[in-house]
Amino acid sequence: MRTPQEIATAFNDRSELDGRRSFVLVGIGGAGMSGVARMLVSRGFSVRGTDLVDSRVIGELRALGVEVRIGHTAEVVCDGDAVVVSDAIPLATSPEVRRAREIGCPVFRRSQALGWLLKDKKLIAVTGTHGKTTTTGMIGAGLIAAGLDPTIVVGAEVPQFGGSVVEGKGEWAVVEACEAYDSFHDFDPTIVVLTNLELDHVDFHGNWEGLRNSAVKFLRRLGADGVVVYTDSSSGASEVVEESGVPSDRISKSMREGYSVARNPRPGEHNAINAGVAREVLGIVAAIGLERNGILNELLHRIAIGEDLLPFTGAERRLQVLQSGEIDVVDDYAHHPTEIRASIQALREKFPDRRLVIAYQPHLYSRTKDLIPEFAAALDLADHVFLTDIYPAREDPVPGVSSLRIAELMETPVTYVPSRHLLPRKVKAFAKKGDVVVGMGAGNIESFAPDFILELQRRGNKVAVVYGGDSAEREVSLHSGREVHKALIELGYDATLLDATEMLLNKGDTSALKGTDRPDLAFLCVHGTHAEDGAIQGFFELLHIPYTGSGMQASAIAMDKALTKQVLEASGLPTPKGVKWHRRDARPEFPKAPVIVKPNAQGSTVGLSFVERDDQLERAIKTAFAYDDSILVEEWVKGTEISTPVAGEEVLPAVEIVPASGRYDFAAKYTPGATEEVCPARITKEQEQKAGELALRAHRALGCRDVTRTDMIVSGDKIVVLEVNTLPGMTATSLVPKSALTHGWSFNDLVRWMTEDALKTAAE
Repeated sequence: MRTPQEIATAFNDRSELDGRRSFVLVGIGGAGMSGVARMLVSRGFSVRGTDLVDSRVIGELRALGVEVRIGHTAEVVCDGDAVVVSDAIPLATSPEVRRAREIGCPVFRRSQALGWLLKDKKLIAVTGTHGKTTTTGMIGAGLIAAGLDPTIVVGAEVPQFGGSVVEGKGEWAVVEACEAYDSFHDFDPTIVVLTNLELDHVDFHGNWEGLRNSAVKFLRRLGADGVVVYTDSSSGASEVVEESGVPSDRISKSMREGYSVARNPRPGEHNAINAGVAREVLGIVAAIGLERNGILNELLHRIAIGEDLLPFTGAERRLQVLQSGEIDVVDDYAHHPTEIRASIQALREKFPDRRLVIAYQPHLYSRTKDLIPEFAAALDLADHVFLTDIYPAREDPVPGVSSLRIAELMETPVTYVPSRHLLPRKVKAFAKKGDVVVGMGAGNIESFAPDFILELQRRGNKVAVVYGGDSAEREVSLHSGREVHKALIELGYDATLLDATEMLLNKGDTSALKGTDRPDLAFLCVHGTHAEDGAIQGFFELLHIPYTGSGMQASAIAMDKALTKQVLEASGLPTPKGVKWHRRDARPEFPKAPVIVKPNAQGSTVGLSFVERDDQLERAIKTAFAYDDSILVEEWVKGTEISTPVAGEEVLPAVEIVPASGRYDFAAKYTPGATEEVCPARITKEQEQKAGELALRAHRALGCRDVTRTDMIVSGDKIVVLEVNTLPGMTATSLVPKSALTHGWSFNDLVRWMTEDALKTAAE
């Protein structure tokens, strides 16, 4: 933001632009700055510029021959340049400004450059808190229709103008003159149009008196024959005109009873007022300069009295309908309570008897702070509001100022979505046929409406198969991922393979997981650390992408073997007796051999040792500590080892695990032929029923979902639970697919069930 001190002392006088032929524009990609750039180019000046990010607008400027550098740099400034700076650029840290001062180049505001470009025109300056863009566009369209070839500068893109600037050869110009930071003081108007005035831009003006005095000062810039046009609908405008001292014979009041909605091409009472003001101005233009051209005079007169429509089709983001269909999508710039009320009233007029859903982003902490109740009351006029966080622009956050405070005061149903990036998918999940969905606000909420349209077009069958990872079970994961990917393709899904570790640590590009190109589901085929421990689940939680398997908390608990035992025991499930030891702690007393030693948080067989004699214990401990800082030493329960899967709430057949060595370690698990896996397990019906009950209870106790696999030891009528796996292997010969096949599900059936169940869970 600019301060009064900066405006008074940091810029050169506008007259120093005379004779300059080369310009550097800092912040050239902004709406106002790009318009100045186009005007300079059209008049034959040399133009260069800088901005932080590339954009469509910058591409268009480059096509006109403008050299634009992305990133601010001193190198762009040369001797003889005039440096024009956007008000969004902080002077103290700008390398372009620093360089300009070092070599003696003058520095100007954008408004100074624009005022200089318009100084030889009969200038119509449109100012006010609301309606500037539309009123400027209406007046400009009328001047074009009358054949006056005007210059037009609007604060938004206007499709019928081909942009925000029209460079005409005629004597008239119309400009949107903003009251923020006193920028309108750089214009020399023939006609001032004051649409209205309410307290706004308090970050600069401070209070009503500051704003009013600034507007009064602007009106006093009128020449001896200048005219003020204002409306009787604004007490603020009336006060400014009265304070300005402009003679009454040079004041034209547009009366409320003269507004004609029927002759107004834009919906809403506020646009009827805008049209009335525009017609008033066109009538004055006709009286000032067209005595010798009866045809043009007559056309302007007909427009002025409402016999002809103002030929204006609207500016971008001013009740702009982007899509018509089962759901209509509108984009709107309203960012003040008065504007929100006016826009909603216009939308009700245009879309009667339709549910109105608004996604609104407040603009500026300073504006929001003093108007929280007014924002809530205005938004209450909608049927449902999705409210996102405040767009700060040039401001730092203000303690206690939040969109949530608006939401708390609202009577209309409101959904608070702190990140605007989530709005398209949240609104899509809520919207239904017949709704009118509106993106509203002055910040980067402008991306919502087009993104929401793309969101509506998503087909919903994109699946990212996440495999690889950085655990000791990476190679196993690669096999699982490839087989699941193959099954998904056969099932008709748009499936891709994704190694999250490779993406994050090598490429550093997460674009495939964002925006409307993101997957609808992440099918997790990773195992071990950073996979079954909640890490990868947390990653996808942050991305708001549904995933297969258990949630973050359940995964973290299940991966921690000691914690799992505590939870299972608290739920009455039998587990082997054991001791956990962290390497930083004093050594505990371990059970006597035979015992099993394993890392506390690794895959089920990683770092696992079977200890038959006490003299084997130290080596087993060393092996386990190689994989984790905590280990678990527990009794070696002998019997028939089984693994019972649970899919949702359904118990699948138990698989009997028969390692040739008698020990089911990593080698036995993953070496082909090293272990016989028998399904259904060769246990009694009573044992299988009891095992199924224990597996389901363990699944529920840990808060798991989707598919889990519970490993147990069966010894007579005694069954103990060893651990719960939340992301079991998914090769065609893995335990869960083998159990599913016995249950009557092919591998593809299992993959389909897991995919559909995860999507269903996410939608609930």
